[in-house]
Amino acid sequence: MTVRQKVQHILNSITPIQVLALGFATVILIGTFILMLPISSSTNTETDFTTALFTATSATCVTGLVVVDTGTYWSRFGQTVIMILIQIGGLGFMSFATLLFMVMGKKITFKERLVMQEAMNALTLQGIVRLIRYALISTFVIEGIGAALLSFKFIPKFGFWEGLFRGIFHAVSAYNNAGFDVFGNFKSLVQYTESFSVNFVIMTLIVFGGLGFTVQYDIINKRHFKKFSLHSKVVIITTSILIVVGALIFYLLEHDNPETMKYLSFKGKVLSSLFAAITPRTAGFSTLDTANMTNASKFFTIILMFIGASPGSTGGGIKTSTFAVIVMTLFSVVKGREDTEVLSKRIPKDEVYRAFSVICIGIFIVIFDVLLLSVFEKADFLSIFYEVVSAFSTVGLTMGLTPHLDIVGRIVIILTMYAGRVGPLTVIYALMRRHANSNAAIKYPEDNVLIG
Repeated sequence: MTVRQKVQHILNSITPIQVLALGFATVILIGTFILMLPISSSTNTETDFTTALFTATSATCVTGLVVVDTGTYWSRFGQTVIMILIQIGGLGFMSFATLLFMVMGKKITFKERLVMQEAMNALTLQGIVRLIRYALISTFVIEGIGAALLSFKFIPKFGFWEGLFRGIFHAVSAYNNAGFDVFGNFKSLVQYTESFSVNFVIMTLIVFGGLGFTVQYDIINKRHFKKFSLHSKVVIITTSILIVVGALIFYLLEHDNPETMKYLSFKGKVLSSLFAAITPRTAGFSTLDTANMTNASKFFTIILMFIGASPGSTGGGIKTSTFAVIVMTLFSVVKGREDTEVLSKRIPKDEVYRAFSVICIGIFIVIFDVLLLSVFEKADFLSIFYEVVSAFSTVGLTMGLTPHLDIVGRIVIILTMYAGRVGPLTVIYALMRRHANSNAAIKYPEDNVLIG
């Protein structure tokens, strides 16, 4: 076998899941080397590898955690590179590959469609190219509208070009649930706490980006809730409950906190409560000082971050539909029913097993990383727990620990962000070859163990 044949054999043996995992890693490395260039920093000096790698990983994994301030450390070129990485990471590199294929008139192969299916979390291959085409068009349209609305607010304050850039940057960052901002000094959107227009646009972009492209497609094309797929109904209902209940809880916990909401107007308190409920859905922006929230609010934020956005979206976490399936399974067990039932439909057992696998692997990753950081970092437990969940769920909210991480802490958070964006199951499947149905014919004897 020639070298060329060996290379071709290796390429052919790579599974779609491995292509997805390697693709994200490749984008991160390219972004790292570009950010290391002197032109990328505001001081025109070379950036060290770990800082560039951390930033590129955070941007590509649409997280928002940073070790240097995005608004002051990076030059306009560097900020543009970060914005492009956010866009690629949010949509997925296969979406851009599809765009390139369509522009070049190249036929999309079956294997490439399998990778697209994996990237979009689609149930079937049918209509996958159409879905990605829709995702590309809708993304640029929604981001364009968001950028225009934000620019109207920013241009009078920062000037035309600066205001326009800030409008585009924050629209891309919000829709892709990234949480990067260029206002400087790690302040995020605190200066716009009582601005209805900025809050409304950013929250709308976050929610749309976090719903997932299949849900967006249902909303735009089917329009009537009864016609939506079960997945879309579950995502919309779960998202709505988390936002409404979350906002109410944050209002009750923070409205009298002098460090956050106490001195805000009623409008400001309502906006802040809504924003605090929406941004943990993996967005990472903040209009309140998260470090000064009550411990109850911080812990509740951790719960929302862990749940995250929805499948096939720009966000992370275990996903809303996974959370919903777990909750409905618990209800079914309590009611003594054999099957998991959601909206008068029965969920297949393999999907229930997958949901439990996702949440268990997520918990394991979080526990392991919290243990590691507790050993190597001098910080209180809640700050470490908060940071790890924020990284795993690609949120970007922080209590201020990230800029002070040492080399070990940075590596742990980098790997956590990568695992969170690609997906816990995807990482495991990429590292291990699955032999599907290899033991399908084997049925072992049934026996019991004590539970509970």
